[in-house]
Amino acid sequence: MSHPPSGTGRRPGPSKHRPPLPVRDGLNPTRIVLPHDPEVVARFPFALDYLLDRFRDDEVRLREKLGLGEIVTGSGEPLTPATPYEPRGFLYLYRDPPAHEEKIPFEPEVLHRDENLLVVDKPHFLATMPRGRWIRETALVRLRVALDLPELSPAHRLDRGTAGVLVLTVRPEVRGAYQEAFARREVRKVYEAVAPLTPSDGAPPEAALVARGEPVTLRSRMVKRRGVTRAEEVPGVPNTESLITLSAASDARGLGLYRLEPHTGKTHQLRLHMASLGLPILHDPFWPELRDSEPDDFDRPLQLLSRSLELTDPLSGRLRRFESRRTLSEWTCQTPPDVSDAQVTRVT
Repeated sequence: MSHPPSGTGRRPGPSKHRPPLPVRDGLNPTRIVLPHDPEVVARFPFALDYLLDRFRDDEVRLREKLGLGEIVTGSGEPLTPATPYEPRGFLYLYRDPPAHEEKIPFEPEVLHRDENLLVVDKPHFLATMPRGRWIRETALVRLRVALDLPELSPAHRLDRGTAGVLVLTVRPEVRGAYQEAFARREVRKVYEAVAPLTPSDGAPPEAALVARGEPVTLRSRMVKRRGVTRAEEVPGVPNTESLITLSAASDARGLGLYRLEPHTGKTHQLRLHMASLGLPILHDPFWPELRDSEPDDFDRPLQLLSRSLELTDPLSGRLRRFESRRTLSEWTCQTPPDVSDAQVTRVT
């Protein structure tokens, strides 16, 4: 992560350091940063007072964890009622997973494993890592537990609804090198999606080009606001770029198989770009209408697949390519998994 340039007036955030608590049951400990605001510092002479005030509804459980020595400071010392409040200091504890987390009945499949990388074929509906109501039912936690890899960490992320190639690092020592390769856009990613052949009314001119089989590059500015479910396009300098090509068409069903190549990696980028063309991806609960409150329908997964991923290994310098073995359930036609964008294949 880059630091703000000098002279911006921004105060540096908390420095990174290794958590004093290990991964437990596949879950990292939660880190709480003690605020440095003068008003807060004046109110709380002891760190425990701040913790109980911030999480008032959890006081009984927090006191249980305190008694068990499961709340520690950044230096690893168990928190006590007499531990002084340290502005910008850290507290660590294990959060309790949801009591009734919905079971996701699909498993990630290992595509590749070596001393540095684990590459898996993530199924639809399984989140990449813990977030919101999904804690244990995530690819990261399942793989840490199943493969006994407590230091496993994603090099990038896939939306919960997206299936396909997901790269994770095995050791903290190599994590930064692979994450930087993704951040510097040195990884070529190819996705497949099933969507309508005919754009909806009011679609932009680029949609007609896509329908004719011409590769189209879309660029736009996207933002994902905190507390808002889906990303949106806004005026301004583009920060996203996607190459979209119709690679196969089923005229009888009115569906197309699209090859999508994101050159940036914003949240919901491919889904929003397809929707903006009037070609929303099949079974997308976000576009064209937002239906995220509906329960999962395991028979109707989002028709978006991370088909392949290619990069020059930042440690060995070798070219590496990983490819999904999964298929999109709504595309039953026999087409090659990596269709050339030079010609649209017509299928029945």
